[in-house]
Amino acid sequence: MDLLANLWQTNQSLMILFAVLIIVIPFLVFYIVKARKEHPKGLIPAALANMGERFGYYIMNAVLLLFLCSKFGISDDAAGWIYAVFYFLIYVLSLPGGMIADRTQKYKGTIISGLVVMASGYALLSIPVFSQVTGGISWVLMFTCFALLLIAFGNGLFKGNLQAIVGQMYDNFEAEAAKKGPEALEEAKSKRDSGFQIFYVFINIGGVIAPFVAPLLRQFWLKAHDLAYNSDLPRLCHLFNDNPNMNETDMANLTKLAQEVGHTGAVDSAFTTQYLEIFNTGVHFSFIASVVAMLISLAIFVYVMKKLPNPAKKVKVADSKVSATEVQADAKEIKQRMYALFAVLGVAVFFWFSFHQNGQSLSVFARDFVATDSVAPEIWQCINPFFVIVLTPVIMWIFGSMAARGKEISTPRKIALGMFISACAYIFLVIVAAAYNYPSGTEFKALDDAVKMSMKSSPYVLILTYFFLTVAELFISPLGLSFVSKVAPKHLQGICQGLWLTATAIGNLFIALGVTMLNVLPSQWMCWSVFAGFCLISMGVMLGMVKWLERVTK
Repeated sequence: MDLLANLWQTNQSLMILFAVLIIVIPFLVFYIVKARKEHPKGLIPAALANMGERFGYYIMNAVLLLFLCSKFGISDDAAGWIYAVFYFLIYVLSLPGGMIADRTQKYKGTIISGLVVMASGYALLSIPVFSQVTGGISWVLMFTCFALLLIAFGNGLFKGNLQAIVGQMYDNFEAEAAKKGPEALEEAKSKRDSGFQIFYVFINIGGVIAPFVAPLLRQFWLKAHDLAYNSDLPRLCHLFNDNPNMNETDMANLTKLAQEVGHTGAVDSAFTTQYLEIFNTGVHFSFIASVVAMLISLAIFVYVMKKLPNPAKKVKVADSKVSATEVQADAKEIKQRMYALFAVLGVAVFFWFSFHQNGQSLSVFARDFVATDSVAPEIWQCINPFFVIVLTPVIMWIFGSMAARGKEISTPRKIALGMFISACAYIFLVIVAAAYNYPSGTEFKALDDAVKMSMKSSPYVLILTYFFLTVAELFISPLGLSFVSKVAPKHLQGICQGLWLTATAIGNLFIALGVTMLNVLPSQWMCWSVFAGFCLISMGVMLGMVKWLERVTK
């Protein structure tokens, strides 16, 4: 027990990672056994090939906003908009990425190109270059944005096309089963949803590990220079570099924190510049891990790609399965289906706007308002993928049990329930913010350091918030894809799937508003109330349309 206590005191982050992996590994073994027995042989290799991309994605999700603030001294709002545009491009560029693969019919070549381009972007980000310009735009910031653009474009080439290969894998799986008879075909069709859930779970393995990488490397690099981590110190260092005659409270906080991290000399521009460079160099090194993950994914994909199917040409699929009568028949029904699709897409926009606050306002909340002295705020990003892995079988069992009892919930009702669960996460934060009487983020930062420490909430606030949001994700994200496949007219399947990704992109584009509201609104509970309100309104809209949506999807 003494040994464990000492380990906990010296490195809580490693201990948390170790505990998380111990819990997750049995679930992964379960999924592997299930995949090998019941699903196409290429499912796990395809998921592993996707894991590197998700690893880099979740490193970005954890560190990007905080890294932009700590390196360049820009405001949370400015960093939030860079983050939002980056995540908008990741999703919206999957449309031209899919068009390139469709036109060339070289899905595997497009996937390989995407991995190489992403690796190049991460390699550029791993270079620890710095500029003397603080608090404004510098060539290094433009260089960073160019690297982010490369990553987004590479992701667009990669993202949808690997999923298309997995879809073709199940098309072939069902075709083989059809040769054995109707019962075998029906059973094979029932495996597709669970197959994509297993695929989704496996790509989240990278998401569990990734948030630990940057904090551990940063901590290692700081320790190598006899310094320690403090989340508020980079902001104060930038304030000092911009204005050495900073106000008395900020100067007192800077001096106190400099001593706490191990600095013994004068607190001057030499110290602040040195601390910023050492602090951010450790984060730069984390992007090397992303490059390695991309190369591992590339090696796995190249090794197995001959065994993976090529998606059938869409034109041929349309010619063989959709007759001219079906394409031109009942225009009213097609309009109804498209109206239903756009209604659900509207709800999806607000869900992703709320859900992806995990890399925006919730990251800032973790940094400023939660007691994370020994556990860096980025690490809390592992909670979501951890819950995805652990809760997926529970959600599958609940839905399966209800269906077996003849009480199956329709997809539109599940989506509405997911929006309610998402609202619960923000209602909980409203209660916490009101109980602690949290002011705006800007006002909170100006307080004395001792006062801020006394007001910080427990990490369990983040854990419970992410629990609600992950359950909501499992109700909405995979089920939303299922709804799109049901409601989309047969000759518009590709376009409708693209519209789903576009709705996700639009939701991501506006996520930076969360940071703005957190810092500007006079009381923090108002910020969380906005998200809770959007989720509840979306739930009400879905419930109001549910009978119509159920009728359209029959």
